[in-house]
Amino acid sequence: MKSIVAAVMIFASTGSVLASEWPQWRGAEGFGISGDRDLPVRWTEDEGIRWKIDLPGRGVSSPIIAGSRVYLTACTGANQDRLHVLCFDASSGKQLWERQFWATGLTGCHPKTCMAAPTPASDGERVYALFATCDLVCLDKDGTLVWYRSLQRDYPNITNQVGMAASPILHKNTLIASLETDSDSCALGIDKFTGLNRWRIARVPNVNWVTPVLARRGSGIELLLQSRTDISAYDPETGDQRWQHRADGLDMISSPVAGNGPIFVPAGKMIAIRPGKSDEAPQVLWDSPKLRPTTASPIHFDGRLYAVNSVGVLTCADPADGEILWQERLKGPFSASPVAGDDKLYLVNEEGTTTVIDTKSEARVLATNPLGETILGSPAISNGRIYLRSDKHLFCIGVSN
Repeated sequence: MKSIVAAVMIFASTGSVLASEWPQWRGAEGFGISGDRDLPVRWTEDEGIRWKIDLPGRGVSSPIIAGSRVYLTACTGANQDRLHVLCFDASSGKQLWERQFWATGLTGCHPKTCMAAPTPASDGERVYALFATCDLVCLDKDGTLVWYRSLQRDYPNITNQVGMAASPILHKNTLIASLETDSDSCALGIDKFTGLNRWRIARVPNVNWVTPVLARRGSGIELLLQSRTDISAYDPETGDQRWQHRADGLDMISSPVAGNGPIFVPAGKMIAIRPGKSDEAPQVLWDSPKLRPTTASPIHFDGRLYAVNSVGVLTCADPADGEILWQERLKGPFSASPVAGDDKLYLVNEEGTTTVIDTKSEARVLATNPLGETILGSPAISNGRIYLRSDKHLFCIGVSN
């Protein structure tokens, strides 16, 4: 194995993350749901902002919160080859540390994205930052390097000329990274303590930006990987495949969501499937072209399924049969995936305006909150506050303690 694995410090503790925290993309469960109450509804550039911090460079990644700290990535340089990992106090916004690394992989990408596209993940004791260059770094909560890998050097054929974007996720002691491209594709299960592979899954070569998700099934957990031609479930401990559903035209950006048994798969039309037994193919329950989400991932919240397309049409459906309950046109476009909590749905458009929807009513808009800065990363929710990152700033919204 040709990895650059620098085992600077190995921790025996597995770490812990509180339920109210947001330790990876779309939260602890990966579906964009928070159990927090009394979430903020209205804010402006001058009101309702707890703190606002300048950032050193661009990023499409979302902030994450673990152990009362906010972790974030950014990139700088004419070729985006300077990679940043930053840590802030979640309550005050004080910068606690910053670490910088030179990129070892390719830095070419579409102008809309950048090298700080994947969202980091944390177990409370360490933070794992994957960049679009396929540089993967593990730091402890105080910023000390634990290990580092250049995945581009380990797997030279993994290249994506328009930019990698799938975020890593954690399952117990395994960090899962999806690296799917048109020349070589794989998913890796990496030991979070050492940076060494526990397993590797070969995937069909296709350009793909879908972040993996973990879905509960009975008393266990399944890893879901989605590509243009299939959605497949694996054992996150071993990488062994459990089932597969083949279909053409599945989405290559937005991730699936699970809800009380069915799995909702973004495609040219939303597809609801129910996994069968280990020797049975999943059952297709329904499909609906009106629920196509495009870039932003769908969200299943409080007995309803929501999807917003790139031009701003928000659709609410009954997850049992896909029946459309209502639609509302918002001001788009949307790249950030919606998040929800406290009977509210939060949708952030690319201009930095957050629309807050009352999920207990039909299409009732509670507020539209502009920040006047480009936002492509999804929001994070922790301890009654909402965290947003633009190209220039990190915002903490909500003045309550």
